[in-house]
Amino acid sequence: MKFYIGVDLGGTNVRALLVDENGQTYSEVKESTEKEHGVDYVCSKISRMIRTLDYDACNGFENVEGIGIGVPGPVDTVKGVMIMASNLPGFEGYPIVDKLKEEFNKPVFLDNDANVAGLAEAILGAGKGYPTCYFITVSTGIGGAFIVDGKLVSGGRGHAGEIGNIIVKPGGYKQGALNAGAAEGECSGTAITRKGVAALGEDKVKHAGNVFDLAAAGDAQAKAICDEAVDELSTLLANIAHTVDPHCFVLGGGVMKARDYFWDTLNEQFNAKIHAGMRNHIPLLLKKLDDCGAIGAAMLPMSQLD
Repeated sequence: MKFYIGVDLGGTNVRALLVDENGQTYSEVKESTEKEHGVDYVCSKISRMIRTLDYDACNGFENVEGIGIGVPGPVDTVKGVMIMASNLPGFEGYPIVDKLKEEFNKPVFLDNDANVAGLAEAILGAGKGYPTCYFITVSTGIGGAFIVDGKLVSGGRGHAGEIGNIIVKPGGYKQGALNAGAAEGECSGTAITRKGVAALGEDKVKHAGNVFDLAAAGDAQAKAICDEAVDELSTLLANIAHTVDPHCFVLGGGVMKARDYFWDTLNEQFNAKIHAGMRNHIPLLLKKLDDCGAIGAAMLPMSQLD
């Protein structure tokens, strides 16, 4: 049995796990990130958390194969640094991989949090057994990951899977630095909430689930918002399918909690938008794993070292 360490580094919390090759967790430490104290402080905290894990299951830290870290935003996987770090100010270009390699004398790998979540789903979850798997999370934002034979495809600059910036509505809403009409600005949970509040008011809409509930109850404005979002999401899926033709899609994220409203329609629209020879050959699957962040990070060294 081989063992790995996974670190899920977020703007609010950081978690470290000791995980085996089957995804079973043996020890876990979770703390507040405390990013306000600076990057060196956070890096030292991660080191301390790794040291405080219980290594009895693998007969000591020396038997750990490697360390994986999942972080928000694009990553240069070759240099082992974050390219953008809006949730972790100061981490852009910070050599976290080199620092941990030097301290622990172990292989260390860094990737985007959506990528590592997708890796976990491909190796252990809904995508298990498929040669290629495209993972998509539709939540606060929209992210993706393409996994081929159990390995992430990160691209030349670590931006492979940054599908939230793919245009699904030309001339549409411009969110931050994204393209006008990008998927994240049009059909993410945040986008659906924004549209719902504008049309229905803050008293009725606190989150995207409220908009789907109102649509299911027959509210015409809510239905128009949800139906447009599903149409745009199916366009996003079709664009990806025509680019990489995955063996399956795995969908996760908070918006999937409302899938009873749109799942069948999403399947129908997706298949209507792809070539005839592809139709009904690319299943849309629902994410299986409840905790694929830190576990997925632990799968990084496993996938890279095998």
